[in-house]
Amino acid sequence: MEPKTLQQAIVYFADPDNCVQYLVERRWPNGVVCPTCGRSDVSYVTKRRVWQCKSRHPKYQFSPKVGTVMEDSPIGIDKWLMAMWMIANCKNGVSSWEIHRSLGVTQKTAWFMLHRIRLTMQDYTAGEMCGEVEADETYIGGKARNMHKSRRQRVYVGAPNRGKALVMGVLERGGKIKTTVVPNLSRPILQGEIRKHVEPGTAIYTDSMHSYNGLASDYLHKIVDHAVEYVNGRVHTNGLENFWSLLKRGINGTYVSVEPFHLFRYLDEQTFRFNNRAKPDNPLNDSDRFALLVSQIVGKRVTYQELTGKVDARPF
Repeated sequence: MEPKTLQQAIVYFADPDNCVQYLVERRWPNGVVCPTCGRSDVSYVTKRRVWQCKSRHPKYQFSPKVGTVMEDSPIGIDKWLMAMWMIANCKNGVSSWEIHRSLGVTQKTAWFMLHRIRLTMQDYTAGEMCGEVEADETYIGGKARNMHKSRRQRVYVGAPNRGKALVMGVLERGGKIKTTVVPNLSRPILQGEIRKHVEPGTAIYTDSMHSYNGLASDYLHKIVDHAVEYVNGRVHTNGLENFWSLLKRGINGTYVSVEPFHLFRYLDEQTFRFNNRAKPDNPLNDSDRFALLVSQIVGKRVTYQELTGKVDARPF
């Protein structure tokens, strides 16, 4: 019986055969095939828990890790699956130090594992949102009160948001959210994101920022002026404000300090959990969310050199 809780998952995945079987059922539901050449007539080497392809080529012997974010990792599948369970189901995220203590790996290894798992959480498809859609933006960055006086005066005098990263979100009520790091709050950038994800003719609600002016030509655009009110009937952006609070709670409380270079990865993480939260029409539980994450690990890879900026990251 597959695990439904963290305690059950710890017991279940302590058996290496259960780990392999769980991955196989989600990666190869129609039977194991060689990830290099695609042959299906492969044989299983029980003693080593790997398969062997009948064609001779590089990686003719392969494990379930090959072709996934776990490829070339010396960390056991059981620890990988536990890390995936925790990051998929901890609402405020889970730090590399907590993974380090819980799984018995180094903090550096835990940090690398978490970023590889975040890669599997990406969803950059340009979906067509409809119905009622909210669009909003926020700043991500340190608080002035936590800075040294000299830095605070240099950075924040006359510009309280200077130096902070900009994030924009588009939320379909009752549906999914799309988030992205943006370079600025100009009209072409913000409206470009809206037109990328929202179907023309949709009712879209924003605040009174001037960058949203002009949406009325393609959308049923309504504005709520936050200097006056936060809700006007159906017109509000409180759904996105809720998401921003979850995001900042995780960044400020769990991760503490996030490099702008990696901010989009933390957005992917929080967006994945938010989009796959339990809803009346889709009652996902922790086990379902974990299984969905595991099913997305194939065909994605990021190296330590890419994460640390030593080489250019691959476009995913």
